Amino acid sequence: MTATDAAPATKHTPSGRIRLMVSDVDGTLVNKEKQVTPGTIEAVRRLREAGVAFAAVSARPPRGMKLLVEALKLDLFGGFNGGSILRGDFSLVEQHFVAADAARKGIEVMKPRGAYIWVFADDEWFITDPSNQYVAGEIRTVAFQPTVVEDFGDHVTRAGKIVFSSTDFDMLAASEPELQALVGDGATARRSQAKYLDLTPPGTDKGYAVRAFARHFGVPLEEVAVIGDMQNDLPMFGVAGLRLAMGNGAAEVKEQADFVSTANDQDGVAHAIEQFVLPRAAR
Repeated sequence: MTATDAAPATKHTPSGRIRLMVSDVDGTLVNKEKQVTPGTIEAVRRLREAGVAFAAVSARPPRGMKLLVEALKLDLFGGFNGGSILRGDFSLVEQHFVAADAARKGIEVMKPRGAYIWVFADDEWFITDPSNQYVAGEIRTVAFQPTVVEDFGDHVTRAGKIVFSSTDFDMLAASEPELQALVGDGATARRSQAKYLDLTPPGTDKGYAVRAFARHFGVPLEEVAVIGDMQNDLPMFGVAGLRLAMGNGAAEVKEQADFVSTANDQDGVAHAIEQFVLPRAAR
């Protein structure tokens, strides 16, 4: 499938008019070096000039989105897969937490399976084992250091996200539905990457964030374009009028997209804006 090919036929008909675009971050809006490229910054500027608002939502903590919020001059963005919605000045619009009982159950189940556990709470990132091989990469992603603790204490009662990381990707994939069934309506369990299984606040996901952004900008959902690369981006596809996948995206995401762009190391968001969104811009 080329960058401009439509995805395999689905019942969804892509919208002919777009007034808001919402992007995932890692694997989508930033390249492999976790940078927003000049090409993407310019494309987003052109999008706004054409009358289309732009927002971003990520599994990252809000604090870990500071550089891209500043680079793109975002008016609104979401962290923790939509568990927190913030304005561009980092003032809160709304904030939700993982239920404490769900957090504890998740930790009890995943720790014996060898998963490393991170708790994001109180605007901090708490870990118990700094030797985890993924810590250095996460520092590069979120641009702040973790706090090492002996145990997570009552931080789990205010967690915006709990991450279970492992090199055993199959274990994480198999654990995802089991963990969701275990925590019930106390949290949302989804993999944000093959190596990360996240618990985020109940009732919130990236689809929730898209609906919040659409309300804020006064745009009907059928006039919203979304773009992503991983399974945790699919809730956006379920509510948007135009569904775009990255060229580096998971097969399931590409299959459910209206169009597939280039990869994140080939300015995939900028390409999607030029090819699929600007031609549908509300003038």
